Amino acid sequence: MSQTSNNERQTLETVEPIGKRVLIRKDEDKKQTKSGIHLPDKIEIPTITGRVVTVSAEVASDSNYPIEQYDRILFDPKGAIPVDFEGDNRLFVVPVENVVAVFRRQ
Repeated sequence: MSQTSNNERQTLETVEPIGKRVLIRKDEDKKQTKSGIHLPDKIEIPTITGRVVTVSAEVASDSNYPIEQYDRILFDPKGAIPVDFEGDNRLFVVPVENVVAVFRRQ
């Protein structure tokens, strides 16, 4: 049975959020402060920013949520669900209500 589940995991190629959620790739945690001080490996400045990988169909069709693929966002990490899909473990499914800002260039 476990052999079947391993084969299924290998063929999985996409993750599509359902409901009012977005899939984000969290930015790397910072290893250096803004003033240039390098932090030890055990200490990192946690980030709550990332790039939108994909949005659910419900979010894409709702004009109240101006979030699109590749947007850089600021999000509240509470309620973010980690996705063990890639080795770096930086993918998260985030409820759209936890997206607090979208960074835009003018």
